[in-house]
Amino acid sequence: MLKAMKQRITIEEVARLAGFSTATVSRVLSRPDLVRNQTREQVMAAVTQLDYQPDAAARALASGRTHTVGCVIPTLDHAIFARSTQAMQTTLAQAGYQLLVASHEYDPVTEFELVRALQQRGVDALVLVGTDHAPRLWKALSAWRKPTLLTWSCDPRLPSLGFDNEGAAQMAASHLLELGHRYIGVISGLTAHNDRARSRIDGVRKSLTQAGMSLPANFITEQAFSLEGGRLGLQQLMRLRHKPTAIFCGNDLLAVGAMLEAERMGLDVPSDLSICGIDNLEISEAINPGLTTVSLPTQDLGRIAAQYMLSAISGEIIAAKSLLPFELVVRGSSTRLPRQKRILA
Repeated sequence: MLKAMKQRITIEEVARLAGFSTATVSRVLSRPDLVRNQTREQVMAAVTQLDYQPDAAARALASGRTHTVGCVIPTLDHAIFARSTQAMQTTLAQAGYQLLVASHEYDPVTEFELVRALQQRGVDALVLVGTDHAPRLWKALSAWRKPTLLTWSCDPRLPSLGFDNEGAAQMAASHLLELGHRYIGVISGLTAHNDRARSRIDGVRKSLTQAGMSLPANFITEQAFSLEGGRLGLQQLMRLRHKPTAIFCGNDLLAVGAMLEAERMGLDVPSDLSICGIDNLEISEAINPGLTTVSLPTQDLGRIAAQYMLSAISGEIIAAKSLLPFELVVRGSSTRLPRQKRILA
């Protein structure tokens, strides 16, 4: 004979074992951040002992919340998005929320469909990346009555938490200018549907303009955000008649790819070519020479984004625009332009 199915453990049983009311147990399970550590530990010990499985549908019906947050990012393939998403997931989990993650590979049609699916699923809030979104998505977000947060870039239409991407690139370009470089090439990520990539090019251009120079169109190459993209970008720039003496790359992957290609081409970094990135990934310090880069606190971005969403879900008003700090990290991939090359330039 088949064994009888195990009877479902109720919240009342958990409350009796833990020695608290059902309301306290419910609060521990839904908003553990609002409960004292000792209370939370006693309740969770009872939950574990009884193997209690909360009914998510019942909780959502009772509270009007699903305790989920949707996050739609451009790609799962980049370490920098993984770092911020992990920090967001950890912070939300500590508050009893689950993060649902989807990626659209820089396709606005796919992004719209993913956002609509998450909204229909009943997520309590949404986190998106950047400001480049299809008009119909902006319309759908404005009609949605739950919190939405933009990250990495800022837009006045929605609460935003990000970086001054133009300013970060300007900082890197100014560093290269201070080292005496005048021919500065740019290996950018693809700018279509990517406001961050465009802003970083603008930052380099602004820095050069302030120094009385320009950024010619043929000194900019757009490539996929990858090591191979960095290799291809350097190959293209090194075919120019006036070859760059320094390269700004739109992220560290492009920069490391450019460094590897420079080695293959017999160019010494930094004696023949200075290279600067942006992100400060782990590989930036591990490679030889170390990569000069602009460090972005991406883990802080994920953690603060989660805190903002929890506050907004609770009905609190969050800042319309928040910019996180960044800093230049100078390593061995950039150096002063030799005097003889400066004279020729």
